[in-house]
Amino acid sequence: MSSKRPPLVFSLLAPRLVKWYSKVNVAIYRATDGRVGGRELGLPVCLLTTTGRKSALPRTSALVFMSDGERVVLVAAQGGLPNHPLWLLNLRADPEVQIQIGDNIRTMHARIVDDAERTHLWPRLIAMNPRWAKFQSWTDRVIPVVVCEPAPRASS
Repeated sequence: MSSKRPPLVFSLLAPRLVKWYSKVNVAIYRATDGRVGGRELGLPVCLLTTTGRKSALPRTSALVFMSDGERVVLVAAQGGLPNHPLWLLNLRADPEVQIQIGDNIRTMHARIVDDAERTHLWPRLIAMNPRWAKFQSWTDRVIPVVVCEPAPRASS
């Protein structure tokens, strides 16, 4: 799958830069309800809050997303690096997440899509953000696609 590798300097610096950028973007996004930090290279950005699988503390990441009706679709690309992002590992352990888009915060249920659903969604995702295709070409892992759906309402 990996026809081309990212530049070595990218592989070495990307994890640190992504972590720093995400922390700054999360703070600015929250302070402005997404008016600043709500777009990246013209693409929509949401805040995903998961529960840390080891710490049990809330962990928030700023991520490009695709709207699909009431669903929010995320791509666990991590710039084509060989490991999955920590937010993906967290939602595997606890799929109840919060998604913030602008000033709207919703509790949602996250799931990693199966191969059939990924095959259906991937072309739409690539049309929206061609960088994801480049990142996929840089890694041997299949980049997971995550769908966040409205959490089921508790019965009264």
